Amino acid sequence: MEVTQVLLNAQSIDGTVRKNAEESLKQFQEQNLPGFLLSLSGELANEEKPVETRKLAGLILKNALDAKEEHRKFELVQRWLSLDGNAKSQIKASLLTTLSSIVSDARSTASQAIAKVAGIELPQKQWPELIGSLLSNVNQQPAHAKQATLETLGYLCEEVPPNVIDQDQVNKILTAVVQGMSASEVNTDVRLAATRALYNAIGFAQANFINDMERDYLMRVVCEATLSPESRIRQAAFECLVSISSTYYEKLAAYIQDIFNITVKAVREDEEPVALQAIEFWSSICDEEIDILEEFGVEFTGDSDITCFYFIKQALPALVPMLLETLLKQEEDQDQDEGAWNIAMAGGTCLGLVARTVGDDIVPFVVPFIEENIQKPDWRQREAATYAFGSILEGPSPEKLIPLVNVALNFMLSALTKDPSSHVKDTTAWALGRIFEFLHGSAVGSTVITQENCQQLVTVLLQSMNDTPNVAEKACGALYFLAQGYEEVGPSSPLTPFFQEIVQSLLSVTHREDAGESRLRTAAYETLNEVVRCSTDETAPLVLQLVPVIMMELHNTLEGQNLSSDGREKQSELQGLLCGCLQVIIQKLGSSEPTKYVLMQFADQVMGLFLRVFACRSATVHEEAMLAIGALAYATGPDFAKYMPEFYRYLETGLQNFEEYQVCAVTVGVVGDICRALEEKIVPYCDGIMTQLLKNLSSNQLNRSVKPPIFSCFGDIALAVGEYFEKYLMWAMSALQSAAELSTHTTGDDELIEYINTLRNGILEAYSGIFQGFKNSPKTQLLIPYAPHILQFLDGIYMEKDMDDVVMKTAIGVLGDLADTLGSHAASLIQQSVSSKDFLNECLSSEDVMIKESAEWAKLAISRAISV
Repeated sequence: MEVTQVLLNAQSIDGTVRKNAEESLKQFQEQNLPGFLLSLSGELANEEKPVETRKLAGLILKNALDAKEEHRKFELVQRWLSLDGNAKSQIKASLLTTLSSIVSDARSTASQAIAKVAGIELPQKQWPELIGSLLSNVNQQPAHAKQATLETLGYLCEEVPPNVIDQDQVNKILTAVVQGMSASEVNTDVRLAATRALYNAIGFAQANFINDMERDYLMRVVCEATLSPESRIRQAAFECLVSISSTYYEKLAAYIQDIFNITVKAVREDEEPVALQAIEFWSSICDEEIDILEEFGVEFTGDSDITCFYFIKQALPALVPMLLETLLKQEEDQDQDEGAWNIAMAGGTCLGLVARTVGDDIVPFVVPFIEENIQKPDWRQREAATYAFGSILEGPSPEKLIPLVNVALNFMLSALTKDPSSHVKDTTAWALGRIFEFLHGSAVGSTVITQENCQQLVTVLLQSMNDTPNVAEKACGALYFLAQGYEEVGPSSPLTPFFQEIVQSLLSVTHREDAGESRLRTAAYETLNEVVRCSTDETAPLVLQLVPVIMMELHNTLEGQNLSSDGREKQSELQGLLCGCLQVIIQKLGSSEPTKYVLMQFADQVMGLFLRVFACRSATVHEEAMLAIGALAYATGPDFAKYMPEFYRYLETGLQNFEEYQVCAVTVGVVGDICRALEEKIVPYCDGIMTQLLKNLSSNQLNRSVKPPIFSCFGDIALAVGEYFEKYLMWAMSALQSAAELSTHTTGDDELIEYINTLRNGILEAYSGIFQGFKNSPKTQLLIPYAPHILQFLDGIYMEKDMDDVVMKTAIGVLGDLADTLGSHAASLIQQSVSSKDFLNECLSSEDVMIKESAEWAKLAISRAISV
C-alpha cells in the first residue's frame, strides 16, 4: 500500500477521495497494526516525502497512542505494550531520527509522539536509554536538532509523572534545559524551546528548589529570560514564573522584590501577551495566599506547616497603582466579544483577587482613583473607575464598603440610563450586580437597598433590559442577585409589588430579535427562574399564571419542522431553557398544598410536552427535560405511576447514555425522585432499572463520576420497594462490597480524595436505604451475613482519617440503621467492631449539628439492640 498517496488523498478537497483514503487507513490499522505504525513512522522520518504527509503520518501515529476518554486511552496503551518488540524498536528509532530533520513540522510532530511513547513505557520501566540519548543530542549541533530535543524533553515532562524519573536524570534534564535558556545561547528557537521545556519540568524540580544554590541559579536564569529581546521567550519565561509561584510559593521571599520590578516593567512597557503573564504572576500569588488564609482562618499563626508571607499586603502601595493603570487600556469592542481577554480585564481580575486577599486594606488605595476618574469626559476613565469599584466589592467588610456604596448608588443608576458610552453602561450594570451579590441579603447585617430606593432600582434595571444585548444581559444579572438577596425575607418581599412587571419584562427580553447575542436569552431565563424561586406566597397566583405561558412557548418549539442543523441546535437550546424554567415553577408551586392542587390540573399537559421534547431526540434537551420530570414526579407523588408506561423507555435511554455521562447521572438522580414518589408502585420497572444500573457499574466506559449516584440509587430503590429488593440483594451487595474495598485503601491528590469521599457516601446511602427498606420485615435475617463486611468498611474509613463531614454523618447513620434493623443480631458484632465505639464518641462530640444528631440516634439504636 503506497502510504504517501493515501495520506495526500486524506487531505484532498474532494470529499469522496478523502473518505476513501480515510477508509483505507482505518482498514490498514485494523488488519495490521504493527505494519501500519511502522509505515507511518517511516513516512515521518523520510526527508524525501512531502511535508503535509509527514505531518499527518506523525499526527495519526500520536493519536494511536493516546485518547481523551479514559477507557479508550487504556485500550491504546495496552495495544502498544502488546506490540512486537522489534516493531516498537524500529518505530522509536525512526522517531528519534526525525528530531534532526530539517523540516520543523516533522520535528515537532515527532517530539510529541516520542513523549506519548515515553508516557506509556517509562512507568513500565521500558525504554531506559531514552533520556540518555536525548541528553546526548542536546549537546550536538546543528541548532534545529537541539531545539527539537529540548521540545521533546518538555513534552516528556508533561506526559510522565515526576516519580517515574530518578533524581539524577532530573538534574541532567534541568541542566540541559537551563543551559539552553541562558543568554549565551545565540539561537532564538533553541532558547525558546528550552524556556518552554522548563515550564513543563517545574514539577520535577522539588529537590532542586529546596537547595538554595540550585534555586538561586534557576531563578536567575528565568528572570534573565524575561529580558530576552524575543517576545515569545519573555512570555514563556513569565509563564515559568507563574508556575513557580503556585508550585513553590514558600520559596519566593528572597526573589519577590526583583520579580516585582520586572513584572511592573513588563506590564507598563511590553507587548500584551507578555504583560498578561506578568499580571498573572500576581493573580497566582493572590490565589496562594487566599488558600492559605482560608485554610487556617483567622487563627493563622506562624507555626502552621505552610506560612503566609503576606506578599500582596506588602506590595499594595506599588501593586495597586500598577493594576489601576491597566484598567485604562480597554479595547473598543471587548463587551461584544465573549472570549475577550486583554490587559484591562486581566488587571481588573487581579485587582479583585487582591481585594479578596487583603480585605479592607485595599480600599484607601482605590477610592482616590475612582473619585478622580468617574466624571471625566473620556469614556475610558469613567469605565475604568467603575470597573475598579466593582472589582473591590468582594473581600473588604460590609462596614467598610456600604458607606461608599450609599454614596455611589444614585450616581451609578443615573450612569446606567444616561451615560453616552455603552462600555460604561455595561460595566455599571455589572458593578450593580456585584453590589447586590455581596452587600445585600440576610447574611449582611445592614443593607444598601431600602424600601425607598428599591422601586428606583427595579425601574432602572428593567429599562436597561431594552439596551444593547451586552448591557441588557448584565442588567438581567444584576436583577438575578437583587432577587436572590430577598430569598429568606419571610411572608412579604419588597419585590412583590413589581413581580408582574419584572416577569413581563424578562419574557419580552427572551423574544428580542437579538436575544441570541451576549447570552441574553439564557440570562433572561436564568433571572426569571431566580425571581420565581425567591418569590413568596403572595405572588403564588402570578407564578401559576406563568405555567400556561411557558407551556405555550415550549409547545411552539415543537411545531418547527425540517430545521437545518443550526436551527435544530437553537431549538434544542430553547427547549432546554423552557424545561429548566418549568422545573423551577413546579418545585415552587409543588412546595405548598394549595398551589400544588392547582398545579396538578396542568400535570398531564406538562408531562405530554416533556415526552414530545424527548421524541425530538437531542441529548442536551434530555437533561433539562429529565430534571423537570424529576421535579414533576416529586410533586405528583404516587399518581405519577400513570405516566410510567410511556416515560419508561426514555428513562432507559438516559441510563444507557454513556457518551454524555452527565445525562446518565441526571437520569440516575431522576430514578431516585421517581422511587420517592411511587414507592412500591415502581416494582414493575425495577428489573429493567436494576439490570441497567448493574451493567453501568461493571462498564469501564462510563465516567467514574456517575458511579456514586448509582449506589445512592440502590438505596432509593430498596427504600421504595422494601423486602421486594431481595431478588437484587446478592448482586447489589456484591457491587457495593467491591466498591467499598476500593474506597478504603487509596492515597492520592485532593481531587482523588474528594472523589473517594463521594463514592463512600454513595455506598453508605445504599446500605442505609437497604437497612431501612428491610426494617420490620420477616426477611431481615437476609442482611445478617453482610453486617460484618459493612462494619469492617466503617472501621476502614474511620481508620483512614480522611473522610469529610458528609461521609461522617452518613457513616454514623449507617451504624445506627444496622443496629436498628438487625437488633440483637447486630449487638455482638458492633461490640466486637474495632472502632465503632471511638467513632460514635467522636461524632457525639462533633461541632456539626447534623453529625451530632445522627450520632445521638445511632447511640440510642445501639443501646436498644444491646439491651434486647
